[in-house]
Amino acid sequence: MKQFKMKSIWILVALLLLNFTTATSSEISKDVQYLSGTDNENTVSWDFYCTAGRKSGYWTSIEVPSHWEQQGFGEYDYGRDYRTYGKKFKFADETGIYKHQFSVPENWDEKKIFIVFEGSMTDTEVKINGQLAGPIHQGSFYRFRYDISDKLKAGEENELEVTVHKMSANHSVNRAERFADYWIFGGIYRPVYLEAVPDEFIDRVAIAADADGQFSMDVFPEVQSAGLTISAEIIDAIGRVVATTESPVLPSDSLLTLSTRVDNPNLWTSETPNRYTARVSLKDGETTKYASSEKFGFRTIEIREGDGVFVNGTKVKFKGINRHVFWPETGRCVNATIDLNDVQLMKEMNMNAVRCAHYPPDQSFLNYCDSLGLYVLDELAGWQNSYDTEVGSKLVREMVIRDVNHPSIVFWSNGNEGGTNKDLDDDYAIYDPSNRPVIHAHHKPGNDYNGIDCNHYEKYNSSKSILDAGLIYMPTEFLHGQDDGGMAAGLADFWELFWNSKRSAGGFLWVLADEGLVRTDYDGFIDANRVNAPDGVVGPHREKEPSVYAMREIFSPIKIEMEKLPEAFNGQIPVENRYHFTNLNECRFVWQLVNFANPTDRGAGHEVVQAGMITSPDVAATEKGELAFELPKEYQQYDALYVKAFDRQGKEVFWWSWKIDGNTNTVLELVEKELSLNEKEHLKKLKAQGIEEDNILPIKEQKGNDELSAKVEVTEADSTITMKASGISVTFSTKDGTIVDLGNDFGLSLPFGNGPVMVSGESELISVNHRSVEGGHVLEMIYTGDLKNIIWTMYDSGWLQMDYEYHVDGKQLFTGVSFDFPESDIISTKWLGDGSRHVWKNRLQGGIIDVYQRMYNNVLPGDNNWQYPQFKGYYADVSWMEFNTVYGKFTVVAQEDDLFVRLFDFYGISGPTNYPKLPVGNISFLDGIPPVGTKLAMGISNDTWNLGPAGELNVMEKPAKRTLYFYFGLLN
Repeated sequence: MKQFKMKSIWILVALLLLNFTTATSSEISKDVQYLSGTDNENTVSWDFYCTAGRKSGYWTSIEVPSHWEQQGFGEYDYGRDYRTYGKKFKFADETGIYKHQFSVPENWDEKKIFIVFEGSMTDTEVKINGQLAGPIHQGSFYRFRYDISDKLKAGEENELEVTVHKMSANHSVNRAERFADYWIFGGIYRPVYLEAVPDEFIDRVAIAADADGQFSMDVFPEVQSAGLTISAEIIDAIGRVVATTESPVLPSDSLLTLSTRVDNPNLWTSETPNRYTARVSLKDGETTKYASSEKFGFRTIEIREGDGVFVNGTKVKFKGINRHVFWPETGRCVNATIDLNDVQLMKEMNMNAVRCAHYPPDQSFLNYCDSLGLYVLDELAGWQNSYDTEVGSKLVREMVIRDVNHPSIVFWSNGNEGGTNKDLDDDYAIYDPSNRPVIHAHHKPGNDYNGIDCNHYEKYNSSKSILDAGLIYMPTEFLHGQDDGGMAAGLADFWELFWNSKRSAGGFLWVLADEGLVRTDYDGFIDANRVNAPDGVVGPHREKEPSVYAMREIFSPIKIEMEKLPEAFNGQIPVENRYHFTNLNECRFVWQLVNFANPTDRGAGHEVVQAGMITSPDVAATEKGELAFELPKEYQQYDALYVKAFDRQGKEVFWWSWKIDGNTNTVLELVEKELSLNEKEHLKKLKAQGIEEDNILPIKEQKGNDELSAKVEVTEADSTITMKASGISVTFSTKDGTIVDLGNDFGLSLPFGNGPVMVSGESELISVNHRSVEGGHVLEMIYTGDLKNIIWTMYDSGWLQMDYEYHVDGKQLFTGVSFDFPESDIISTKWLGDGSRHVWKNRLQGGIIDVYQRMYNNVLPGDNNWQYPQFKGYYADVSWMEFNTVYGKFTVVAQEDDLFVRLFDFYGISGPTNYPKLPVGNISFLDGIPPVGTKLAMGISNDTWNLGPAGELNVMEKPAKRTLYFYFGLLN
């Protein structure tokens, strides 16, 4: 933490952080002097006394802003501890006393001075030079201020004393803010500063700017003189004054409304975040007595009952997520960079909306939502209990007057899941001249408000029922993201339902980040409160989980559904425009022809061999069309085609990939059925060298010889049959058909075997036959039951081919075959497949076909380890995979597309029993994999079919026929 050890930070600017900017240097504007630091990385030391818990009972120092727990004071509590530990439990209730000496300039003697707190947990009493600044403030997430003009001594040292009670004296405040499913803290965690203004000034403004260009602004002046005027200039993004308005102001005026109109304004939406500036001046004739500026946007929010939510007359659907203000080292004390990164992360996932759960965020976050384009639900705190009306009405006022001019805010959310005080519903409009809609974010049916049902965690079919019933449906929480379940698992089905349903307004996933806290009492251990706080699509430090990549495709506003490249591809790809306000001709498209790295290459990835631009098609928002481009005539000689899309700001939307000739090129390039003369001579030389004994590895001395059979050697025993070629041998059981031993004259024997066995269904080996063929030897195994046959062919090169056919009736978690290999002996894998992250049946989106490599790790969901990416799991459309082990390497190549490879033991949802169930064995080659369900705290929902069609189990419509190739050694 960077600490500025000074008594105050002096800044003569109007607060950009507060959405205020200075008009011109010659005008009189608000002066700001920070008493604390500005954020969690720039702090100031104050004197501090903690009454209980750690480091209590003596005066010391603390960094401000901060939570005192993160500075080593007091005790930790999680908000649901009252549920975890029952009625006897009591939250820690320490009090923190802060003292800080500061001075103000002598020329402030004639000014009105306010002290402003951006956020303090919880009840906060403020004294200046021993005098109370005003009533104790109650409520943790809101800006409050006091006029301390008559208590300051200009040009002298002043003392600020702040007493902060962690628990509020108001029971409703505790129940709204602290009896909650998140970490709760104490302390002054947002900045503290002074504001100095002239005796006559403009206190604040509240703007309503509609899509038709109509502009009105409520101005709250404080004047004593007659003959003054208030004027406003509307300035566009390039500095032009596009409209003006003016009105006289009287000393009796506490509210003045200015109105004007802008012709054809550039409108604000999440896709077009156009903003204007209102420069407001208090004048005495030609003399400006005070001036300030406010950013805003022209846009209109409308709910059309039984239809949808409209922005600027266009129906929109929110692709949203919930977000807590949180950083592991500093809790809810953050900085503008964290806010910016979170907005960019959501935009990267092609989201267009965020719900600020469950309290108003920092101003910098809203500023970035304004400038980069995210729709915002700004929420009054109240997790599952509401504020009483007396306190709640004050906090509604504080929230709205702070946030009212942010064009990104489209709804006021009056509490969460029972935390709604309906007496406050009408209060929002008192302070908001644009009269944004108020919603009730709820988890029980029958709590719709303003025509919108926000019910949480509905199933797929119950969501359909709500959408058919007549209300607009916009779940403010769904697909809970605990462990590796929820989030993008099932999202594609939900999103297609929402997109195609007239009365859907989209929804908001739960939640952006795991709330893992660095515990100062546990040597920096990151504590996610086990089952309560690891709900995110990213980790505490924003480590990306697989759902991030899937969401990019699911939420992509440019939708391409072509799964395979047609044999006679003509350069035309159907495309759907799922933007609301953008024509695809405003976007940019490129194509690339690529070749992939091979197992024998160092490294992974691909090489772009040829590339070109695609003419952006004229496809209006929500319409369908096609991309059309011409590839080189020889395009089929390359491995894959990539198409990339970029939005109007030049940011990548998504990129799609297709293998050009399935796996044919891969098989032809990698699988060597016959050795060349040079290769044979090389192997003979290696074999002639022999092998020395190793005192660490289980390697015995072998005498060298240059005997290398040009044909496959076959050896039969009582219950086994062995085929050997080019120094590699494979021994099969003639009782059950499994591999029982592998041999390699050039290295260690690999412990790969005890397979193939079916992962579902039943089979029994009934006959084994073998015969010589040109270039190899065939071993045919016939089965009864669900497995028809397995035909093994060993080629003279040592490559082993496995052809198999099976069919399993009924619903199955998985289908395919499996082998054993000790997890303890794997080092890494390298593969050509669809995406770098593991998948589930109901989370297949987001992958890019490429060559990837990964070192082994034991990262698993819910284990307080965020060293992603996870190694173990199901991997999609694997063309080949190289296994690097302590016994050497082996490679598997698939002849057909769409092979899933399962790597070792893992789970998607943790619990007394982990889900989903795993196939037998350790390494599996599958045609069907399981979907994953959801988890909320200790509640596990493994009925995956409730998440939509992709959550249904696998049903084989026809027999599966596959060919795999194995090479049990190091490829040349």
